[in-house]
Amino acid sequence: MKLPVLATALFALGLTQAQAQSCEGNFSVVGTPMLTGLTYKTWDLVPKRAPARVLKDLGAAVSAEGFADMRIDNATSSVLAIQETSGSGRPQHLRITARKSGSGTRVDAVFVVQQGQVAPEAYVRDALCRVISGAQG
Repeated sequence: MKLPVLATALFALGLTQAQAQSCEGNFSVVGTPMLTGLTYKTWDLVPKRAPARVLKDLGAAVSAEGFADMRIDNATSSVLAIQETSGSGRPQHLRITARKSGSGTRVDAVFVVQQGQVAPEAYVRDALCRVISGAQG
């Protein structure tokens, strides 16, 4: 009888710790530099704010980071933008979504660079987290 209670408590503790993780702690990279495209991802929760308001603030934060062709797509609750810094004409794509989560909004950010391109991991992590924190209000 005690084992199921302990397992339930540990499971709940694990969920609480996962939910409390910061934008920086949620950051990940998928791909092999120069051999494949790289996908940088992170997410965070914005408490007590509706997705529509968060989306507007995300758009302003994306613009402040220097991304081009930024647009807000209300139908998909996302901000889309590109960045072309290499001079190659091959843009890097940013997509940030804002979805209702409990009493707040979950923000997911994905930045994709094409095969043969790289972006410093620490810089991308900091930039994505700055954008998400721009929606904190």
